[in-house]
Amino acid sequence: GEWLRCLLLCDAPEHITHVFEDESPGMPWARARASVTAYFAPQFSELRRRVVADGEAAFLASLCRCSPWAAQGGKSNAYFAKTRDDRFVIKSVSWSEKASLLSTAPAYFEHMAKVLLSSQRTCLSKLLGLFTVTIKQQGTSAALRGRDRDVASTLDLIVMDNVFYGMTPSRIYDLKGSERNRFNEAAAANPLDAAEVHLDDNLRRASITSPLLVEPSSFRQMELALWADTQFLASLGIMDYSLLVGIDQHSNVLAVAVIDYVRQYTWDKKMETWIKRSGMLGGDNGKEPTIVSPKQYMRRFRAAIQSYFTVVPAAAEVCALLDPDS
Repeated sequence: GEWLRCLLLCDAPEHITHVFEDESPGMPWARARASVTAYFAPQFSELRRRVVADGEAAFLASLCRCSPWAAQGGKSNAYFAKTRDDRFVIKSVSWSEKASLLSTAPAYFEHMAKVLLSSQRTCLSKLLGLFTVTIKQQGTSAALRGRDRDVASTLDLIVMDNVFYGMTPSRIYDLKGSERNRFNEAAAANPLDAAEVHLDDNLRRASITSPLLVEPSSFRQMELALWADTQFLASLGIMDYSLLVGIDQHSNVLAVAVIDYVRQYTWDKKMETWIKRSGMLGGDNGKEPTIVSPKQYMRRFRAAIQSYFTVVPAAAEVCALLDPDS
C-alpha cells in the first residue's frame, strides 16, 4: 500500500523515450525508424500492474497485435484501434487533449490510488497509458515520393481498457445528459443493429417500452461511484464526458463506464458555449448546449443519469436519490 501510494502520488513526471529501427531484411522500401515516448511511465506501469489481469506482460502482449477499428458514435475523427484479443482500445488525441492529460495526470493517479486503497468504486474507464509514436519511413519509399528527407508521421495515443471486454452487448448507449443534437437516426432506424450507438434522445424514446432496469443495490453503487468521479472531473475543469452503457440481453447485465474525460473547459469550449447559447448558428430550439461549464455539466449529467435508469422493486429497501448538487 505504501509503495503504491508513493509511486502513484508522485508529482514528478518521468517520460521515457525509446528509439528503434525496423531493418526489414529483403524489403528496403519498408525500412523505418520509430520513436515511442511513454509519459508518466512508472506511474502507468504500476497502475497497469494493479488493474490489468496478468499485469504488464499481458498488456504488452495484447498491444503487439492490433487492428484499426471503425468506432461509432463520436465526432472527433480520431484514429481508433483495438487489440486483437479485444482487451484494449487505442485512440489518437489532439494536441490540446494531450496537454490536458499531461496536466491532469497526477490528479488522475491520486484518484485511482484512492480507489485501489479503499472500498471506493469508480466508473471511469481505465486510462492505461499516454504515448507519442513517431515513425520515419526511410530509403526507397521516401525516394519514390520525390523527397530527399525521411517521411515522418506522428500520433499521440492513449490506451484504455475495453469497457465491453468479455461480453457481447446487443445495444450500446452514449449518454451525456444533453438534449441538443443527441438523437441518432440511423440507430433508431436499425434498432437491432448492435454496432449502432444510441444517444440520449434514443434512450428517452426507447424507455417508454424498454426502460433500463436495475436493482436498488446496483443503482446505489453506480450512483455513489458517479458522484465521486464527476466531482473529481469537475474539480479539474473537465466536461463533455459520456456514460457508455452496454446491454447484454443474454446475461441480463448492464456494463457502464465514463469515457472521453480528457477535455478541459478551455477558451475554445467557452466560446462554443457562448455561440450556441446566443443562437447565432441556429440549433435545437433553444435547448441548452452540450458544452457548458464543468459544474453545470456535472449537475446536468448526474440528474439525467438518475432519470435514465429505472430502479426495480427488490427485497432491499430503495434509497432516496442523491442530490445532483451534492
